[in-house]
Amino acid sequence: MKNKSLHRQRYAKFVYWVRKSHGWIGLWGALLGLVFGLSGIWLNHRAVLKLPPMTQHRTHAQVLLPEPLPATREAMALWLQNELQFNAEPNSVRVEPSKPVAWSAKEISREPQKEEVDVASSSGLRQPERWLFSFGGPAELTQIEYWKGNRSVSVNTVSNGLLATLTNLHKGVGMSTAWILLVDSIAVSMIFLSLSGVILWVQMNRRRALGVGILSVSMVCTLLLIGVRL
Repeated sequence: MKNKSLHRQRYAKFVYWVRKSHGWIGLWGALLGLVFGLSGIWLNHRAVLKLPPMTQHRTHAQVLLPEPLPATREAMALWLQNELQFNAEPNSVRVEPSKPVAWSAKEISREPQKEEVDVASSSGLRQPERWLFSFGGPAELTQIEYWKGNRSVSVNTVSNGLLATLTNLHKGVGMSTAWILLVDSIAVSMIFLSLSGVILWVQMNRRRALGVGILSVSMVCTLLLIGVRL
């Protein structure tokens, strides 16, 4: 009898902890949940609903490099930051290594065949290394392309309106590692909220058969919709 009473006390403490955690974690993700909800509705229904258009302003420019050319990615990033007057370091730096040029007379967009790669390799034609720098944030994003050996860089800037900015926040475009980690914490929180919500519903609602039916139908519909698109 004593063991049974102890078990009930532990179970009651567990349910109490789940309920408290559910509330606090829900508060942690409330604001970001609102942002993701609004931007998610926009992304899902932008082609059907008469929502305001995503305003974007694009500019393109070529910027001459100094002499001598920056020898490393770090030196190039520092020069770009100073020359173009960015307030922060680049969000990301991506490097595409040099590779043989594969020529195709029939279809440019198709993947090169092995014979084409071999011909390009034997002829000595190689695509130079390409450096890609990303500056700015979701409201204004600047992407800079540099082909190693060139005397200039290509600068493409996109200035976004409110809805486009929210969409970029949703997708993490132009955001730092700290933002990505924050979004990951919200994703983990949503997993916990889903599981704790089911636990609390089971404990607080006696119509468990109805709840199991609703959960089962939801799972089946979700899996079916995913399966159709795969």
